[in-house]
Amino acid sequence: MHARLGKLRIGPAFMEYTKYQYQLEPTDQTKLLPQPELTDAAPVDKPLFDLPDPKSVVVNRIDLSEAINSRVSVRKYAKKPLTLAELSYLLWSTQGIKQITSRPATLRTVPSAGSRHSFETYLLINNVESLQPGLYQYAALDHKLIQLSVSETLAEDLTKVCSRQVMVKNSAVTFFWAAEIYRNVWRYAERSFRYIHLDAGHVCQNLYLACEAIESGCCAIAAFDDDALSAILGIDGVSRLPVYLATVGKKE
Repeated sequence: MHARLGKLRIGPAFMEYTKYQYQLEPTDQTKLLPQPELTDAAPVDKPLFDLPDPKSVVVNRIDLSEAINSRVSVRKYAKKPLTLAELSYLLWSTQGIKQITSRPATLRTVPSAGSRHSFETYLLINNVESLQPGLYQYAALDHKLIQLSVSETLAEDLTKVCSRQVMVKNSAVTFFWAAEIYRNVWRYAERSFRYIHLDAGHVCQNLYLACEAIESGCCAIAAFDDDALSAILGIDGVSRLPVYLATVGKKE
């Protein structure tokens, strides 16, 4: 064992106590406890914005191999805005609901362990046509946007809690993915905490590839102050916790 590994405590403990053997213990699903909601319902007390139907959105046709080969992390963006149709396409590509099965479960455009799909998508809108800058949430069932805040300090505040990485405030939009962890825990117990990180990778890679079809760039970010970010997003950081984020903007 490398000497440095012997000094680590939290990481090895996480890997130990999320081993598959712990998932075999009785779960809330096997106890026949009620299944959690599939996704957040659209609220009635906040502004809702329609998104173009994903089937109607026209994007560049790009070969998958070309998209994979072209994909890089892009940290500098042109000042050109994203269209609402382009944002609709990116949201559909990363969390779009294709079908609700009889289990019930959602079948989406990205894979998720057991189709649990614990992620809720929050958006810092900086430069998208027809949308006021601010903090929004994607209502996946309705394919709409929920406006949460239009505070003028949001872009600066979120940049600060993301290790002052300036592409957060310079992006056209920054995606934040937070896991409603009980959706996974209900079925997978301790193992859930591994699965949400695997699921985050699936979601973000779809975003990278989808950006290639709209001549845009993307940069994933995992460096952030968890508690401070949770406070800005309005989540508790325990039952719903931030996992990953990514900036998006038009390529220079």
